[in-house]
Amino acid sequence: MLENLQIKNGKKIIWCLLLCCAFTRILAQRKTDSFLENILATNKNPLFQKVLSNPDEYRLQIIYTQINRDKNNVPAFTNYYFNEDSLFFFNPASTVKLPLAALSLEKLNTMKITGVNKFTSMQFDSAYQRQVKELQDSTAQSGYPSIAQFIRKAFLISDNDAYNRMYQFVGQQRINRSLHAKGYNSTRITREFMGYTEDENRHTNPIDFINNDERIIYHQPMQYNTDSFDFSHTIKIGRAHYDNNDSLINEPIDFTRVNNLPLYDLQQILQSILFPYSVPSSQRFDLSKDDYAFLKQFLSQYPSETNYPKYDTAQYFDSYVKFFFRDSAHHSIPPYIRVFNKVGWAYGFLIDASYIVDFKHKVEYMLAATIYANSDGILNDNKYDEETVSHPFMYQLGQTIYQYELNRKKKYQPDLSDFKINYEKRDPHDTRPAIKDADN
Repeated sequence: MLENLQIKNGKKIIWCLLLCCAFTRILAQRKTDSFLENILATNKNPLFQKVLSNPDEYRLQIIYTQINRDKNNVPAFTNYYFNEDSLFFFNPASTVKLPLAALSLEKLNTMKITGVNKFTSMQFDSAYQRQVKELQDSTAQSGYPSIAQFIRKAFLISDNDAYNRMYQFVGQQRINRSLHAKGYNSTRITREFMGYTEDENRHTNPIDFINNDERIIYHQPMQYNTDSFDFSHTIKIGRAHYDNNDSLINEPIDFTRVNNLPLYDLQQILQSILFPYSVPSSQRFDLSKDDYAFLKQFLSQYPSETNYPKYDTAQYFDSYVKFFFRDSAHHSIPPYIRVFNKVGWAYGFLIDASYIVDFKHKVEYMLAATIYANSDGILNDNKYDEETVSHPFMYQLGQTIYQYELNRKKKYQPDLSDFKINYEKRDPHDTRPAIKDADN
């Protein structure tokens, strides 16, 4: 009997130790570097310090990437973290458009079909419940959809239809298999921005690539994903939410089965696009030199510089999707600075992953951050604290790191000529009405 009791007690001790180890692993995944903490402490702005002092309340995560060049101009990247944790969920919102753009170009390259490229006109049919056709695109110079036009719209103002169409082209199965094969195992992209069911998101529209005479060059039939997903990690946020019928549900909103793109994966995807040789070959996208140049251009080009689409520059100002330089008092960015980035915002979350270049002062660095600000705890009510908390915080964060970089001593000054781009210029004689209300 005593022996049985000792065995039982021993099992309890082992079980407790296992639980403690598991709990320690969970806590250990939250990464914060004192070096970055010290930089952030230099900004005494009250709002900025309030958010930093309550990182879990604001679901705050930051990655600052220092870039140092050697004598041959080869960059080396060092990440510094604040409250970063791949298991600390945030809604990635429109940041998923970044990998979708790269995957769309990659798929075009692997198809190897004569006449089919990012500029080829496309038409989207419907073959399953609630699918929506798209045969023309009035924002494009050709009048037709294309992968190139989707990327422009997705990057310039974060257009939602552009994302949906790239999702339909690549297909849910290929999206996730490709990202996992590149090492982004925690990333999961399962939804269009259409309010579809899980089954509807597994089905994607039939697509035709057409020539100038509207003759079909290539037909892609409807795709269906048979792969399963791991939804074992339950994620619930808030105290209440409005459902699709605008009814108030006094329970947290369930994010368990939605898109997931951890901040580190997002930062690495951006780095792999801008600096492909800085990551292992297995992590790179299969892109051409022209593809990389195209992505770089529209990750940094302003709506005011773009003719197609022609966006209203009062609504979609230069810093509209440049959160680290989006000041409520000024909507312009100094002409010697360019920001290559992708942002997202939804359900009170605000995210930005950026590579910043200052050509005048020879400064370059990467910065990625996410914040959640929703003081009433109710989600899907379109009442969030973006203007009073999130945007001011992101601007203060951006300026804190920028000022640090301005004063940081480097052994070798970078040659940033690879990031000098001949951007478009608006045609002053263009009388077309500007787009003022896009779904983004």
